[in-house]
Amino acid sequence: MSLSDHPRVYGTAALTVTFIAGILVTLGFKDLYPELQARYERRKRPRWRSSVFFGPVSLEDREESPEPSPSSLSPYDRGNGIVHGIEGAIGNTPLIKIRSLSEATGCTILAKAEFLNGAGGSPKDRVALNMIQVAEEQGLLTPGRGDTIYEGTVGSTGISLAVLARARGYKAHICMPDDMAIEKSDLLHHLGATVERVPVAPITDPGHFVNLARTRAKDHTAAADTPSRGFFADQFESLANYTAHMKTTGPEIYAQTGNGRLDAFVAGAGTGGTITGVAKYLKEERELGAALRVVLADPQGSGLYNKIRHGVMYSATEREGTRRRTQVDTMVEGIGITRITENFEVGRELIDDAVKVTDDQACRMARWLVEHDGIFVGSSSAVNCVAAVVTALKMPRESRVVTILCDSGTRHLSKFWKHITAMGLEDETQEQDEDLLAVLGLESLKRE
Repeated sequence: MSLSDHPRVYGTAALTVTFIAGILVTLGFKDLYPELQARYERRKRPRWRSSVFFGPVSLEDREESPEPSPSSLSPYDRGNGIVHGIEGAIGNTPLIKIRSLSEATGCTILAKAEFLNGAGGSPKDRVALNMIQVAEEQGLLTPGRGDTIYEGTVGSTGISLAVLARARGYKAHICMPDDMAIEKSDLLHHLGATVERVPVAPITDPGHFVNLARTRAKDHTAAADTPSRGFFADQFESLANYTAHMKTTGPEIYAQTGNGRLDAFVAGAGTGGTITGVAKYLKEERELGAALRVVLADPQGSGLYNKIRHGVMYSATEREGTRRRTQVDTMVEGIGITRITENFEVGRELIDDAVKVTDDQACRMARWLVEHDGIFVGSSSAVNCVAAVVTALKMPRESRVVTILCDSGTRHLSKFWKHITAMGLEDETQEQDEDLLAVLGLESLKRE
């Protein structure tokens, strides 16, 4: 071999050595890091589902989000499917367009479906959770110490408190008037709460259900034979009530309506927390101000209608010799009151108008919603819907009116829905083209 061939020989040898070394390094890397290679191969392959068992093949992104830790989950954020405890089922309820009411009024009537809250099935889930959280922050409640939450309620707040008390390590003791629907106290019993049904009495009486709950809590805390404490939730006066709606219900409505595309908000008031909390968020924090009309839906016998319209807390049924019952003269439960609470007062100036709704109108609206929309709700929701219709008819066509569906009709079977049956409304087959305004006695508001 001549010297001139040496570079070619050396080059060929170098390439051969480099190739062999590359193979050895690759094999060694594979042996040393099999898991890394497996991960690489898995990431290259798309997910697939067999068309034999699951229909057409679909490709999905392989990237996965890590499961959030419990501490990072907001109790009002249902986020990506996993929530932390029953508290996580509260909030983010849907906003439903009620077709029949929208068609009858020429406006869009939307209802926040609070009966779909996953803890106690009402807007009181939000309030109960916030009251408990505030009490825990203040050291008034400590899980596992044997503490008991006491509350005076006509039903929904007690149910929400009973559910959340068990979930967070407390007991619940509920005082309620003995003329409330029996299914509410039965449910409370099954939820593990102690239930006291007490005779109806005026708020000035120590035996009034709210006063009695306060006394029970005080006596519990004062007892020397136990380290546990009694906590009086005080939904009527606790500002944790309205702030729950200002922090959650209001923002949800704002977002669901496309950043505040609504013209009116309609709601009833018992404690007053819902209407004032939502009004404060929308009118003040989101600065909708006079562009948003806030309307109180008030049942017969309540004094709030006259307080808003005329500045005087008065109801005609309060006249001596005319009152049939010892509290608000209506079969509607959950809203209507004859005193001003702290939660109502904090946002009273933001309420622009009020609509008075009779028991007859509430019953007819409840039945209408079942027949025309498949919506089965209780008495306070029916009152809200009547007031939403009245409000819509006083506004320009295509206005957007939002109201609240508070709880399911299943909590009102023995009283409200029993009365609907007695009225003969369930015996009638309502035609789909029946005039809603004629049914409610609102023909005078009919649009030209």
